Amino acid sequence: MPIAFVTGGTGFVGSHLVEELLGRGYSVRCLVRSDPKWLAGMDVTMVRGALDRVDSIRDAVLEADFVFHVGGLTRARTWEALRRANVEDTVRLLDLIRARPGSPPRVLVTSSLAAVGRSDFAVADESTPLRPVSRYGRSKAEMEAGIEPYRSDMPLVVVRPPAVYGPRDADVLTFFQSVARGLCPIVGRADRPAVSLVHARDLVRGMADAAESTAADGRTYFVGGEPPVSWADVRDATASVVGRRVVTMPVPPFLVPVVGAVSEWGGRLVGRHPALDREKAAEILHATLMCSNARAAADFGFEERIPLAEGVAETIGWYRAHGWM
Repeated sequence: MPIAFVTGGTGFVGSHLVEELLGRGYSVRCLVRSDPKWLAGMDVTMVRGALDRVDSIRDAVLEADFVFHVGGLTRARTWEALRRANVEDTVRLLDLIRARPGSPPRVLVTSSLAAVGRSDFAVADESTPLRPVSRYGRSKAEMEAGIEPYRSDMPLVVVRPPAVYGPRDADVLTFFQSVARGLCPIVGRADRPAVSLVHARDLVRGMADAAESTAADGRTYFVGGEPPVSWADVRDATASVVGRRVVTMPVPPFLVPVVGAVSEWGGRLVGRHPALDREKAAEILHATLMCSNARAAADFGFEERIPLAEGVAETIGWYRAHGWM
């Protein structure tokens, strides 16, 4: 039974990854600061600690055959907080792995399509230069640069997910809620391919396959749904599930940063960070939101298995069952 050490397992993507690994017969150790969140009830070993306290995770890293680094921040109020979580903590973990005696574990590090940012091409591939437009994207680009020296020391693969949806996700939830109320705000042409979406279970299956594949060693991959979908596709799939007639509301691009700023201000008043803030607004307007998974398909056979309509129906069903919609 191989041993996997997972950071970020209490989160949306990380918890789905843990379920995938358990289904494959792994013994899973998860880094947990305090609240197990979605890990509650799963057959995992909780490792109490943090990435900035390496002594708390040393034994777990020493015992691991695989390390899946999913932990980090997607948003924060300061650049320093993002850099600490996404760059410094990642390098600190890889330092600990490199220092352990014997052969190193197989390592997967999770980056993001946001690291690409602005591109001359509508659909990014792994050769696309990194020109991030948000602080989150910049932190992931700097993280990727920071781990380059470690690629020769261990079997390491980087995965860049695009937009992810599925049960437990709280970001795309706001879009589904709006459509359920009969209103669908869309920036730009609704009927044009606009975004690469991937269901969480498809993503984590690809992540596990990448970590297990020797053909992936030292490489970087996009793992997403293909072909990209239009927001009209997402709208129609959602409307079909919720049984509502939906009015599409075109949103002028100049309003997006205004809405982001207002949402961010309101979030501060109530002590929560909204899904749409000024950073996310910059990505909507200027970043590449579509990617190709051709390399992942060629190297370890990745393909999307959950069609959009099926994935949306499952996700909304989960939201309803848990009182989110």
